[in-house]
Amino acid sequence: MRVSCPHCGKQLKLSDKIQSSIDALTPGQQIRVKCVQCEKPFPIDVSQRDSTGAEAGGKRYSGANPSGRTVRPPDPPDVSWLKEGVFEEKEVVEEIPRALVLMPDSAGRAIVIRDLEKLGYRVEMAASPEEGMAKMQFVNYATVILHDRFEERELDTAVFHQFIKSMNMMRRRYIFYVLIGESMRTLYDLQALALSANLVVNNSDVQHFSLLLRKTIPEYEALFGPLMEELRIAGR
Repeated sequence: MRVSCPHCGKQLKLSDKIQSSIDALTPGQQIRVKCVQCEKPFPIDVSQRDSTGAEAGGKRYSGANPSGRTVRPPDPPDVSWLKEGVFEEKEVVEEIPRALVLMPDSAGRAIVIRDLEKLGYRVEMAASPEEGMAKMQFVNYATVILHDRFEERELDTAVFHQFIKSMNMMRRRYIFYVLIGESMRTLYDLQALALSANLVVNNSDVQHFSLLLRKTIPEYEALFGPLMEELRIAGR
């Protein structure tokens, strides 16, 4: 299955693993993949799978020629590249974004996990701040969600929050960090900035978590995407 990146237009061939994930989608669900050229993520839903399959099915040879006209065979493939000795391998998209959730067991956590999966994330949970930090040593999470009462202490002394705040910016800038709690004022950018987060959500608005992510993540990528790309190229 091939798709076109909506950002740069590059044709991408999806891996078998991602195609299996798309086949398992139900109407309304999406997965997010990252373009290998511009490195920007974009969503794929079940309609793209169906349209691709229909297009492929429509091009199948039926074995009949109702018009009776002579069919011209296709031209031989271009093998000029053999003389140059250069072969460009097909690039395959492998990455499915992951999300790490650190929240007490509650209805709110179930909503957050459900909405993340609906947006195409592979969701993992941590039972303690130590487990969360250990997971982040080996996995590059695209999104991290922390509830301010996860450690049953004030946020400014919470171990995991301090870990995120002190993280090297070469890694931190690629993580969309969300704080949830009773003291949070939903979509209040000034509070998010003061807490070194990308988004703050009040407990009462968790029911709209999917909508909040669909609004804020594209805005974040549009605002900082070009800057992060330049920093990546510069090795910073």
